[in-house]
Amino acid sequence: MLKIQSIALLFLCFTGCAQPSFQSEYHRNITSLYKYLLYVPEDYDANRKKKWPLIIYLHGKSACGSDLNNLKRYGIPFFIDRGMQFKALVVSPQCPSGKNWTSDNWLEPLLDEVAEKYHIDTCRIYLTGMSLGGFGVWDLTIRYPKKFAAVVPLCGGGRPQKVCAMKDVPVWVFHGNKDEQVPIERSEEMVTALRKCGGSPKFTVLRGQGHDIHRTYADERIYRWMYRHKRH
Repeated sequence: MLKIQSIALLFLCFTGCAQPSFQSEYHRNITSLYKYLLYVPEDYDANRKKKWPLIIYLHGKSACGSDLNNLKRYGIPFFIDRGMQFKALVVSPQCPSGKNWTSDNWLEPLLDEVAEKYHIDTCRIYLTGMSLGGFGVWDLTIRYPKKFAAVVPLCGGGRPQKVCAMKDVPVWVFHGNKDEQVPIERSEEMVTALRKCGGSPKFTVLRGQGHDIHRTYADERIYRWMYRHKRH
């Protein structure tokens, strides 16, 4: 596995900053080649019997392609590359150009591969993403509602007529009320439909913010909320 060393200046400091543990992994199946970045906590090797939570991060359209460095321009990989640490493994797959997050059956093979190589707590798998990735969070959770312990879509949207399939999944939605690229109504309609089904999503409106809300991922409260949830 190829280590990616960050040469960026550390202009943000997080509690317990250290050299990020970013690894470049490759996932293959019959129909596609999906690259991904994998973050491994620095104390992973200290307890080989421990099972770790897994966070799956889905990027937006501008990071699609075949250059993994594009993933580090924003979102969770951006902050990991600058020293942010997690109490979980974080996998950041790259969507090929011209596709979206539901174009291929990439999720199950990726989970199988990561679980084969690392000690993963399969009851604590979390999904998050922004923009195209936010749409992917909604669509994949509707498709696989029993795989995720909690999900966090940012500035996305989806199919409100299908959302009842995920009514039992904890959801925390973020959207800027000045977003001109993906109007906040796209999140509002999903939240409204989910509540009508009996779901209890959290919905945070980021006042005065537009489409670029990737710095939301610097807020440790999101991850503390994730870790509290476990799939039964």
